[in-house]
Amino acid sequence: MIYGIQASKDVKLSNISRALKEDIPLIKTEDRLSRNLADEDFTEEINNQLLRLADNKVDDTMVIALDPGDLMKPYAKSMELLCNIYDGSAHQPAKGYHMCQVTAANLNHDKIVPLYCEAYSSKAIDYPGSTEKLMEVVRKVKSFTGTRGTWAIDRQGDDIDLINFFRTEDLNFVTRLKTNRYLHFGKNTARQVQAGRIHHHVKLPHQAHIYIARDGKEEFLHLNFGAVTVALPENPEHWYTVVIVEGFGKIPMLLLTNKEVNIHDNKQLWRIVETYLTRWKCDECYRYIKQSYNLEDFRVQGYNSIRNITVLIHAIAYFTSIYMGISLKLNIMVQKIFILSKRFFGVPTFFNYAMADGIFELLSKAKTGVLDFRSRIGPDHDTFQLSLFPD
Repeated sequence: MIYGIQASKDVKLSNISRALKEDIPLIKTEDRLSRNLADEDFTEEINNQLLRLADNKVDDTMVIALDPGDLMKPYAKSMELLCNIYDGSAHQPAKGYHMCQVTAANLNHDKIVPLYCEAYSSKAIDYPGSTEKLMEVVRKVKSFTGTRGTWAIDRQGDDIDLINFFRTEDLNFVTRLKTNRYLHFGKNTARQVQAGRIHHHVKLPHQAHIYIARDGKEEFLHLNFGAVTVALPENPEHWYTVVIVEGFGKIPMLLLTNKEVNIHDNKQLWRIVETYLTRWKCDECYRYIKQSYNLEDFRVQGYNSIRNITVLIHAIAYFTSIYMGISLKLNIMVQKIFILSKRFFGVPTFFNYAMADGIFELLSKAKTGVLDFRSRIGPDHDTFQLSLFPD
């Protein structure tokens, strides 16, 4: 499956079967892949193994992005446990499956480590609820990474149960606040104000200038930022810091964190902003696995099969990010693959897209598929299976 997905840049079993180029009828290959995908759910095992491998690659300086998303299947009718999701692009209800990915990255954006990925349905018998599911994923990652790093979440992190969870688990976090919630601010006065209006009560004395890419063009932004100490009405005894940033849009960005921050130190405040902006970079990993391998175009119907395909794509993302992207021993191979990707404007900052294109070009020229490697594992093996996880 891993070879076939990369050799076809697709998750449809028919295209994967063609890429394998086995000397048996194509339908037999497809039937075998379909049967084995549906037979057993190995999402947990693959995620655990990848977390084991990635454990020593995550340190205190890194950002760990928690990214809830979805796999949209608007025309599906017979897929097992198809559930209601929300299409964030069209801002309307849709059909499909939920998906949660966890990715670590450094602030320099030159090291990205995929940690966890899971597709699931709200109709599954073991589904605990949306917030509880996110807590479950965080606990699984924490069991390997401990309290290292700073967790970054979008507005879905503005949930009192999730905020209390991070606090009680001793995990540092930065989450974007919704503008309609209320905040207590000023320990001496404890005034209450709606988050969307708090910038009218707080000075923003610090400035920054950055370039961002929008619609394929670089855009220069002038930012004003500052911070204030706040408490949430649900837990008024616990105080946090809100960093307020003007300049990204009409409404200021509000970032809540439990990290110890000097609200008068612009460098410490900007580090909080950088942490959240790094979460945007981690979002690239989410888009990469959906776009480069056509993930939402899966045609399997079984719930196990859908979950297995998703976690296999995650394993591929780990392979391209870590073994191909970081290892110095593979540097020459990486450069050759970049050349094969045939990019007009060079290799993008998030190089995995070029890696996917290059690997596809490389494997598509193979005449016998993965079977060509069978002789390399010795005469004692009647069947061949790639070793997915090194010791």
